[in-house]
Order: sequence, then structure tokens, then C-alpha cells
Amino acid sequence: MILHYAGKYNGDENTLPQRKHQPNAVPFREVVNMKQLSLITNIGGILTTLILAVPFILLAKDIKDNKIWLALGGICAVLSIPIHELLHAIFFKKDVYYYNNLSQGLVFVIGTEDMSKIRFIFMCLCPNVFLGLVPYIIFLIYPNIVFLGVLGLTCIGMGVGDYVNVYNAIKQMPKESKTYLSGMHSYWYLEK
Repeated sequence: MILHYAGKYNGDENTLPQRKHQPNAVPFREVVNMKQLSLITNIGGILTTLILAVPFILLAKDIKDNKIWLALGGICAVLSIPIHELLHAIFFKKDVYYYNNLSQGLVFVIGTEDMSKIRFIFMCLCPNVFLGLVPYIIFLIYPNIVFLGVLGLTCIGMGVGDYVNVYNAIKQMPKESKTYLSGMHSYWYLEK
């Protein structure tokens, strides 16, 4: 993997890495533009975090005495955003580009190489599992570790865009198909 820092995304999809399409490529049925994606991921992230906050509040021990750990969990969740994207990037074998668009609440990586359906799904879920699900499950087992609870529930909520990609891949891609990104859109195809 060769990681390139591409800087701030300017909102013009034509400036994102593109590739020549496979002759039989089928575009994913997905959001049309970055504004729609931003809206879905931000609203979905807030709702997911609120839902996961219910067991957190019910289980957390002595929240009043853990204000520092609560704050550190939230700060570490925000600081984990670049790590989240790097965990996506490790699934690429070639060039991958790291962008941010903080005004719309988005940070993302794009690589244009082919991936199997399974590799694409693992690529989408990897950071959410390691930064979100694992810490949250540890908190559910040991509710006195509120730091991990806050970190986990926040990171799970930040992964909504990834869950949308996984849903699209599962619903739309045939078993033996491959996928790739071009611009901000995903495509799948079957090799002949």
C-alpha cells in the first residue's frame, strides 16, 4: 500500500482518483453526492451513538466520578479518526489517497484497485470492529471501564458510512464479483 495525503477535499468529485471502468461494470445504487453522504452519515452516526448510549448509561459505574475518563474516551474517539482511515487503507495493495472534508464532517480514503466482495466488506468493517465494537464489548463485560465505553460507542457511530457500503455490497454484488472505487462511487463486475 502506498498512502498519499491528498489534503482537503474540495467538493469536486472529478478531482478524486478515477479509473477506467470495466466493460461490464455496474454502479452501486448509492448516494448521489457528498452532501447526501454527509447527511446520512452524520444523522446515522448520531442516532447510532444515542442508541448505544442507553446501555452505556444503564451499565456505567459511577459516571459522576469518571468525568476525566469520559472526556478522555471522547477525545480519543476523535483522535482515532486518522487511525480509522489507516485501517481502511491497509486493505489496499496499491495507491490509496487520504482526504478530509471537516466542514462536512467527513474523512475518507480512496483507492481504485479491484477487491473481492469479502475483502471490500472486511476493509469497510475493520476499523469499526477494532476501534468501536471491541472496546464497547469490553465495556459491556467490565462496566467500570467507562473510557472504553465512550470510545467504543463513539467509534461505532462514526462508522455509519462504512455500514452503508457493506449493506450495498451484500445486497448488490453477486458472490464471485469484484468491486472498485472510482471517484466517490463504487462499482462491481463479474470477471469473464
